[in-house]
Amino acid sequence: MPREPEPTRWVFADLRDPQADGLLDDLVAMGADLEPGTLLAAYRHGLFPMPGESPHDPMLWFSPVERGVLPLDGLKVSRSLRRSARDFEIRIDTAFEDVVAGCADPRRPQGWIDPRITAAYVALHRLGWAHSVEAWRDGRLAGGLYGVAIGGLFAGESMFHRERDASKVALLGLVEVLREGDPDVVGRRLLDVQWQTPHLASLGVVEVPRAGYLDRLERALSLPLPAAFDG
Repeated sequence: MPREPEPTRWVFADLRDPQADGLLDDLVAMGADLEPGTLLAAYRHGLFPMPGESPHDPMLWFSPVERGVLPLDGLKVSRSLRRSARDFEIRIDTAFEDVVAGCADPRRPQGWIDPRITAAYVALHRLGWAHSVEAWRDGRLAGGLYGVAIGGLFAGESMFHRERDASKVALLGLVEVLREGDPDVVGRRLLDVQWQTPHLASLGVVEVPRAGYLDRLERALSLPLPAAFDG
């Protein structure tokens, strides 16, 4: 069961007000901190953090005008991916820090996960809020993803692979976790992937306007955690 941290001292803007300063763009705030209470409050308000270009820059907080969401019945799984999935073992939370390190590999193009982000999500994981879904083969971590689970929300942060299809298999594993349980509950869960990219669109990710996302988020937060994340 996740442990609730100390509440944040920061106040987040009402993202439902389209006329408020700075809320017409994806970037909606700057500053604050990455304490567990701040991160959880941000996700509950529909925001997520990313660092600036320099370690000395203030933290940036985003709530995309068009949010990337993967419908749990919309994941596009090719026959070749189904075949690949048979070669991997899916595990949950057995190597969280290794998954974050894989996602943060500085050799990856457009890397954004810096030591501040790593430390923040490891702290959140230790409190039971951040989770990894891992694809293993022959006893080796081949790929995976990590994100934050609050009620029926899973906010995906990043994924990586060391072997072909490993990250996609981890995503398939995550969707299967989120599809377990009462169909009424499953239908209200929310898999947030931040932005739709061409790669994610090919897997079934769609764009949802911010107001629609916030409505879905409110419903998702009232749900119980999936069993796999409620250990």
